[in-house]
Amino acid sequence: MLTLNVQLIWLFVLAVPVACISWTVTHEEIFSEIHLYCTNKYKTSKHLMVRKLFYLVTCEYCFSHYITTGLLALTGYKLLLNDWKGYLIAGFCMVWIANIYMSLYSILRAHIKKESAETTLVEKETTMSGWSDRMAHRSKDSKGIVKPDRITKPNSD
Repeated sequence: MLTLNVQLIWLFVLAVPVACISWTVTHEEIFSEIHLYCTNKYKTSKHLMVRKLFYLVTCEYCFSHYITTGLLALTGYKLLLNDWKGYLIAGFCMVWIANIYMSLYSILRAHIKKESAETTLVEKETTMSGWSDRMAHRSKDSKGIVKPDRITKPNSD
């Protein structure tokens, strides 16, 4: 059996692919068709088990349980105990850590989108204010109509 420190390192490392796979399948554009299909199925099916099965693919928390189960079977990782209870403890802890990772990623992503939107807004305002400044300096005739800018020839002295 591994030492507790090594077990905890494995826990935090193995939770990364669980979070990554769960988030990608349930949120990212690459799986959008599957996500829309499953969303439609779980909302419209008359059978309870069909609704539950298709819901699992749309919920990152639910999906992370299945990814964790697969990863535990693949790696044989156990936490604290060296029997089936070690798998159970490892599974719930890994899901918990993976969901913390996904929550942090969601917060970070929202912050980045907010900053990007603010930058775009400032750029548009700057562009528009530059345009309005140029328009304000143009000369107008007596009726308020903007006159075309004069083209002046350089002095040839």
